[in-house]
Amino acid sequence: MMHDLYLALRRLQRATEIHAKRLGRNSGLTPIQLLILHSIQAMGQGTLGALAKQVSLSQATLSTIIDRLENRELLKRVRSQSDKRKVHLTLTAKGEAAIQAEPALLPSAFLERFGKLADWEQLMLLASLQRVAGLFEEGQQSSHVLMDDEPLV
Repeated sequence: MMHDLYLALRRLQRATEIHAKRLGRNSGLTPIQLLILHSIQAMGQGTLGALAKQVSLSQATLSTIIDRLENRELLKRVRSQSDKRKVHLTLTAKGEAAIQAEPALLPSAFLERFGKLADWEQLMLLASLQRVAGLFEEGQQSSHVLMDDEPLV
């Protein structure tokens, strides 16, 4: 059973790695960069802290990625008018165009097959994946801390 579980997880990892490489070749963006752009678009305007929680990254890691996206003129930081301590993130026209050019965070063939499943089956798969992720996180440092402080060996 453990062998089969590991193989299934490995297949998922491999599929996401392949998609990440295709995405990078086509758009020049990594999946996490595209997720960040999508999240900012969905939030309208959001702070770094709110965005870090939404995409499961530490503020330090997210800040580095935001710097890269800002240097590419895909988003900008805007100081809050009501509270000068807060900085909001907004997409630029170039950032909006990047989302339009590469809107899917997942491979289109997968999305098409997933979309053909019954609603209950889609929800069951989502709940199962969320549960698996939770099992990995239980009793460990959170994933964003691991990403910042420890090398993946």
